[in-house]
Amino acid sequence: MRMHVRGVGLPDATPTELWILDGRISTEPVTGADTVFDGGWIVPGLVDAHCHVGLGDHGEIPLDDAIAQAEIERDVGALLLRDCGSPTDTRSLDDHDDLPRIIRAGKHLARPRRYAAGFSRELADEWQLPEAVAEEARRGDGWIKLVGDWIDRSVGDLAPLWSDDVLKAAIETAHAHGARVTAHVFSEDALPGLISAGIDCIEHGTGLTDDTIALMVEHGTVLVPTLVNIVENFPGIADAAAAKYPTYAAHMRDLHARGLSRIAAARDAGVPIYAGSDAGTMVAPGRIADEVEALKGIGMTPTEALGAACWEARRWLGRPGLDHGESADLLCYSDDPRSGPDVLHRPDLVILRGKVFRPPA
Repeated sequence: MRMHVRGVGLPDATPTELWILDGRISTEPVTGADTVFDGGWIVPGLVDAHCHVGLGDHGEIPLDDAIAQAEIERDVGALLLRDCGSPTDTRSLDDHDDLPRIIRAGKHLARPRRYAAGFSRELADEWQLPEAVAEEARRGDGWIKLVGDWIDRSVGDLAPLWSDDVLKAAIETAHAHGARVTAHVFSEDALPGLISAGIDCIEHGTGLTDDTIALMVEHGTVLVPTLVNIVENFPGIADAAAAKYPTYAAHMRDLHARGLSRIAAARDAGVPIYAGSDAGTMVAPGRIADEVEALKGIGMTPTEALGAACWEARRWLGRPGLDHGESADLLCYSDDPRSGPDVLHRPDLVILRGKVFRPPA
C-alpha cells in the first residue's frame, strides 16, 4: 500500500510530509499514494527503554502471553522496546511483523537468592560473571543486564552483588563482544563500582549522590530511572518487608522520599536520561505515556520528556527516526502529544513497518 501523511513533525515543529512505499519512508512524493493523515502531529514510534516482554509474576511466561504484552505496547505507540532482562526466550517474536521491534538484554545476571525468584540466571561464584556476560552477549541484541544490588538477607538491607574487580572484568568482556551493559541499582553502595568499571547505563538510580552523579558525568553513563515504578511501588515494597527486614524497609522508604530529587539533580548535571516504564510485573504494559509525564516532574520540558521516549532514545539506541529509506514506524496525533498522557497514550494512527494499526476505540 502506498500512503501519504502530512502534519507537524517533532522535535522541530516543522511542516512534514512523508510517503510510505513497500514499508519504508520516502521524503519524496510517491505517485498514487493515499493520504491517510492530514493535519496534526507526526513523530517516530515511541521507545520504552526499560520493559520486560516475557516476564511474569513468577518469571518465565508462555510466548502467547509475551505476544499479548508486546501488542499492548504497540497499540499505545511504543514501537521500539529495550527489553531490560527476561527469562523467556522471545527471539521468535522477531518473526511477527505486527509486533514492536525488541532490543534484548537476555536474562538478568545475579547471585543465588539475590534477586526475585525465577527472574534471573544465578551464578554461584561471582567470577563466573565474565563468561556469563560473554554467553549472553553472543545470543543477545547488544545489551547485558546485571543485578547491581538487592536485599542481602544476612544483613537485612540492600547490598552490592559483585566486587569491583569482577565488574571491571565483566564489563570489559561485554564491550569486547560489542555489547553494552546496564544494571538494576536502587541504593547507594553499588553505584561507584559499577560506574568506575565503565558500565554504560544505570536503571532506577534512586540512591544517586552528588559524588556518583559527578562520576556518571565523567564516564558518560546514562540513566533510565523508571519513575512510575519508583513512585507507585517503593512504598508497597517497604511495607511488605517491614516486619522481617525493618532496616531494608526504612531504606526503601528513604529512597522513595528522595529518589526523584536525586534523579532531577542528575538531569541538571547533564546525565542523559531516557524513558523506561519497567513494564513486566509490578507495572502493567502500555505505561510509556505515564513515564513521559513523570519525566516532566524532574524538570524536563514537554519536548525534552517526549524526546526521551522518542527521537533522542532512538538516537541513543542506534535506531532511525523519520529518515528517507528507513522502516515506516511512526505515529500521528490530532493533538499535540506533548500536552499530556491522555493524548500521548492514544495515537490516532500507528504505522509499524508500513502497516496501519489503529488502537482500540
